[in-house]
Amino acid sequence: MPMREPELPRERIDELMRDLAARSGLWRAAIWLAPIALLALWVLSGFYIVGPSEQGVVTQFGRHIATTEPGVKYHVPWPIESVTIVDVQSIRRAEIGFRSRGGAEAQRVLEEALMLTQDENIVEVGLLVQYRIGDAAEYVFRVQYPEAMLQSVSEVALRSAAGQMPIDGIITERRADVQQNTRALMQSMLQRYGGGMLITDVFLQVADAPEQVRDAFQDVVRAREDRERTVNESQAYREDILPKARGEAQRIVQGATAYREERVRQARGETERFLAVLREYRAAPAVTRERMHIEALERALAKVDKVLIGAGVQDGILPFLPLRGARGAQERQATRGGDTPPATTAPPQPAASTAPTAPPTASAPAPRPAAPAGGGR
Repeated sequence: MPMREPELPRERIDELMRDLAARSGLWRAAIWLAPIALLALWVLSGFYIVGPSEQGVVTQFGRHIATTEPGVKYHVPWPIESVTIVDVQSIRRAEIGFRSRGGAEAQRVLEEALMLTQDENIVEVGLLVQYRIGDAAEYVFRVQYPEAMLQSVSEVALRSAAGQMPIDGIITERRADVQQNTRALMQSMLQRYGGGMLITDVFLQVADAPEQVRDAFQDVVRAREDRERTVNESQAYREDILPKARGEAQRIVQGATAYREERVRQARGETERFLAVLREYRAAPAVTRERMHIEALERALAKVDKVLIGAGVQDGILPFLPLRGARGAQERQATRGGDTPPATTAPPQPAASTAPTAPPTASAPAPRPAAPAGGGR
């Protein structure tokens, strides 16, 4: 006989029915609330923040409609609108002819670095380009690969600038001209092609002859530098010596002119004195001769020692010769080995005195030779 299943109490059945009804209400509420929550999240996703150095490029179904500045902004959420944040203030870089590898030595890229110069020489050039984004919308939409386009523009501009100069100028004194010309040509090409990029600076990192001929080329450069240094030193010496020579010549000319004028004045004075004496001589020849004789004696006797002797004692004077002094002079002359005999000094001649002197008396002793007296007349 089959067993019968136990029947649930009626109270239990009612409780289960109430629980099922409550769960059905929650599901219905969840079904209504879920779309509302999703819609709220979708609406809130339209808020975005543009940083201080950034710009926001807003597109609607792929078409550019606005460019937003820094701050908290809102756009219709995706897929209706979307925004691309672009950093427009940071300085970016592009490298031509080499690639940096952190702290290690840069890797050379000869395909980009080797260029032909105006004088048909090959030069190895490395260029560093610094740029930033000037127009965010053009940067996003105008060019598909803006960095690759900038790389190509930089290489073309550098080759054009190098082809307009000789190798000496690129390597030595005209490096700044290469940088300036390259930058101007790059900016012109970027404005024509678009891309929204602005060139801030250009640096010529490497400018040298190829490695195979670098040593020989450096020898040539050093020889030219030596030549220029020698020329500069010669110019400096010329600039230093010519003013001195001109000054010395001017000083000599001025001295000669002054000497000429002095001699002319002296000659004129002598001539005037001679003419004056000549006029006096023609007027009174005897008096003029006597006066000239006396003046000549005055000039001659002014430089020698003189002895004054009375008029009445000339016969009692014995001439005195300084033989000791003469002998010493002869010995000194012999010591020097001179061939010329020593000159003897003539005894001083008595000079006439205008002052009268009393004649000696018989009781007075004979007068001694008068000693020379200097200075008086």
